[in-house]
Amino acid sequence: MKLLLIAVLLIVIGLPVAVVLALLFGGPSSPPVAKGITEPFKALDDSDLPAPSHYPARDGSQLAFRHYPPHATAQRGSVVLLHGSSATSWSLHPLARAYADAGYAAYALDVRGHGGSGTRGVIDHVGQLEEDLEDFMQAVAPAAPTTLVGFSAGGGFALRVAGGRYQGLFDHYLLLAPFIGQDAPTYRHGSGGWVRVGIPRYLAILLLNRLGIHAFDHLPVVRYALNDEAKAALTPWYAFNLAQNYRPERGYRATIAAVQRPMHVLVGEQDPVFHVEHFDAVFRDAGSTATVELLPGIDHVGLVLEPRAIDAAIDATRDLHRHDKPSIP
Repeated sequence: MKLLLIAVLLIVIGLPVAVVLALLFGGPSSPPVAKGITEPFKALDDSDLPAPSHYPARDGSQLAFRHYPPHATAQRGSVVLLHGSSATSWSLHPLARAYADAGYAAYALDVRGHGGSGTRGVIDHVGQLEEDLEDFMQAVAPAAPTTLVGFSAGGGFALRVAGGRYQGLFDHYLLLAPFIGQDAPTYRHGSGGWVRVGIPRYLAILLLNRLGIHAFDHLPVVRYALNDEAKAALTPWYAFNLAQNYRPERGYRATIAAVQRPMHVLVGEQDPVFHVEHFDAVFRDAGSTATVELLPGIDHVGLVLEPRAIDAAIDATRDLHRHDKPSIP
């Protein structure tokens, strides 16, 4: 009985100490610079980059986006573009410009916590990004049919929207090399060297959240493999709430199964961030009818930079438009 009491006391005393230590010392270390992800963007031609516009979010914030009006006389609808982790709307300039050339109204967002939208790395609560997206659609009212196009982490968030209560905001969903989850077969350890997670701190904050304590949600739990120059322009780390929100829901199979809108998944065969050979099975096993397409000779960032990959994204969007359904109010 005494041994049991001692064990209970050790647990009661030790758990708070462990949580404190995890919060203080369990954060993410900085990974080595991932040149394969950052270097290709140095060749991006932004000479015709549109100036940022802003829309009002429900909390009073002004959030940034770039608008690319369609160049064709016969407008095909609109696309809303979501960048990858740490990035901004700037990284999607070639893709957005190509959509405009093809007759789509394109809108590239600075997702809250990135670029010109809010404080970098931080959001107020999990679920705020969906609220922001709804606010954007109400404020800007993009022309129908509407397609949400997400790249990498943005693709994971697009999947979150497609399989959740906000799925009616868009008519179609196009996922470009989407992050599915660390428990999915597509996951490659550390996302191929792009990210490091402070697992002790992450788990400690998760535990505290379940106890109703949110005082530490602002602490970094993820760091990205950026050089010093990129860190100044991008978002080098995510606090807990942003890391939890800019991704699919936990239990990706249920999220995929809940998608009711036409969806297309596009991945480069040479992607070093994910195990691309498993994407088709991930969606099939969850009961999805989404088309999963692999592009030979295309790597991760090439999916939004290479002309051949950009053409494939536009073709996929046209194909999705053949399955139009009216948006759910």
